[in-house]
Amino acid sequence: MQNPGHPAYRVPQPLAQALGHLPRYPGSLLFVTGLNLVLARHLHPDTLHMLEGRSLRIHVADAQVCFDYTWRDRAFRAARHGDAEPDLTLRADAVDFYNLLQRTEDPDTLFFSRRLVIEGDTELGLMVKNTLDSIDLAVFHPKAVLRDVAQAARQRLGGPFMPRSQGPAA
Repeated sequence: MQNPGHPAYRVPQPLAQALGHLPRYPGSLLFVTGLNLVLARHLHPDTLHMLEGRSLRIHVADAQVCFDYTWRDRAFRAARHGDAEPDLTLRADAVDFYNLLQRTEDPDTLFFSRRLVIEGDTELGLMVKNTLDSIDLAVFHPKAVLRDVAQAARQRLGGPFMPRSQGPAA
């Protein structure tokens, strides 16, 4: 059952087939980079403690893409789960994940309409769902994302993030 305000959309099958042949690990590296830049600093320490060492997977069903990751040593890390089932898998179509992030769809509505599937550790799944529900959408605003990226760059470079001088070297 689709929300009448949102047309049914699925990733086109030829694109999904191509994406399904890509290796998981490089995509997972990009995914966790985004999580670390945009989301990690906004998560409660208790949440991070519960995520420590747990294997997680986001499965974008219609795109045939999975992102495997874990929280370890104070950061999200790409993981290679191999054939082992992760502790938690969240599966939905791309449009449903987008609607969750935009808060135009409620996770419970998607879950009960079977458009969001949560597999694995039930307690962990409930904690992740509640955490996502509690995050202020402002952290995903482009200005906030750019601010977080600049702050991360300053921390890694050990000083203010400044463009190089355009003048001649002294």
